[in-house]
Amino acid sequence: MPVSSAKSGSQTVEFRGDKALTLVADEWNRDAPEIADRPTILMLHGGGQNRFSWKNTGQVLADHGFHVIALDARGHGDSDRAPNAEYTVDALSADVLLVLEQIGRPVVLIGASMGGLTGILVAEHAGSAKVTKLVLVDVVPRFEKGGSARIRDFMFSHVHGFENLQQAADAIAEYLPHRKRPKNLDGLKKNLRLRDGRWFWHWDPAFLTAPDDDPFARVERLEQAAIDLTIPILLIRGKLSDVVSAEGVQDFLTKVPHAEFVELADAGHTAAGDDNDAFSEAVVSFVTR
Repeated sequence: MPVSSAKSGSQTVEFRGDKALTLVADEWNRDAPEIADRPTILMLHGGGQNRFSWKNTGQVLADHGFHVIALDARGHGDSDRAPNAEYTVDALSADVLLVLEQIGRPVVLIGASMGGLTGILVAEHAGSAKVTKLVLVDVVPRFEKGGSARIRDFMFSHVHGFENLQQAADAIAEYLPHRKRPKNLDGLKKNLRLRDGRWFWHWDPAFLTAPDDDPFARVERLEQAAIDLTIPILLIRGKLSDVVSAEGVQDFLTKVPHAEFVELADAGHTAAGDDNDAFSEAVVSFVTR
């Protein structure tokens, strides 16, 4: 895990993923001696996002004395793009399982959307000695097709980039009308890259057409994996979400009765970014118990 740079309380590090892919992450409290008896917190973002989605919560958890790692999934952020557009949940899980080996200590997994589904499989394969707790952020195996389709439509509609940051901000505001619009657009530069005079999302467009990965074809497998987990699980839902419904939550809690549930009143599917204070408070309460 060579450290390449440091910034705002975290360091940028690299891990080895499956097929020798380089995966980039931000890391807090790597060498702090007081965290030796606590698990590492590994954060897995959603599809089309990157490690910066966790910036605020990562710092909060670090301030509470945890070793924290926010990982860019393959094809996202600064991590390598996958050959042959291999972005299945199995490929993502294989990467994370290798990252766990390199961390070399027990972890708490926090996964949003795509990262949550990945986390379910990773926890199943790794076992409770390596993954001690799991936080699912606005995702259950039986999520809503309509909400998922709206995400993909948004991603597809802007795959050719934007003329400027203002145009990108307008698109986000239309997609997330409940979220307060930032006055300073510089933060968008963490999610966009300027190339040939246009701003493009910082993920591989081939992610949208990943072969052989229909999420609705693997519901039973993901659901059974979640049912089989014996570790503490926290499900966090944004009340405004159209990806996880109230009925979907109830179904999940019926099948995974030991799971805890928190609903954020002012958040949608992108819960951590919509109401970070409430989200971080729920996560801190869960991981410190």
